[in-house]
Amino acid sequence: CLMFMWATSPHLDQAIELLKAWGFSWATVGFVWDKQKVNPGFYTMSQVELCLIGKRGKIPKPRGARNIRQMVTMMRGKHSAKPEEVRKRIEEMFPEQSKLEMFARSSADGWDVHGNEVEADVELD
Repeated sequence: CLMFMWATSPHLDQAIELLKAWGFSWATVGFVWDKQKVNPGFYTMSQVELCLIGKRGKIPKPRGARNIRQMVTMMRGKHSAKPEEVRKRIEEMFPEQSKLEMFARSSADGWDVHGNEVEADVELD
């Protein structure tokens, strides 16, 4: 099972702790989103967000595309909305696996979603 999780650079350590608390081990940074707009940062001007990959067990089979690029360069949209391009790339990598987006802002074909801004497909206990 794989988990893709967004994190900002200043909160990277907290994101990795959460990933582990949910039973996943750290794998890598899957995507780097260049938002094309600079914001004040703690040390440098911040303009990227990271999509981390955590894994539990083996990488799901069958694999799809293996030539997926890590860098995504797109203007940011609404507050906290993530680029649709990343979702498409994940689908190319793992076309047949079940997918769940937590904290979703919108629904998407082929994905279960849960969040306070979307009608949830799943119930959480």
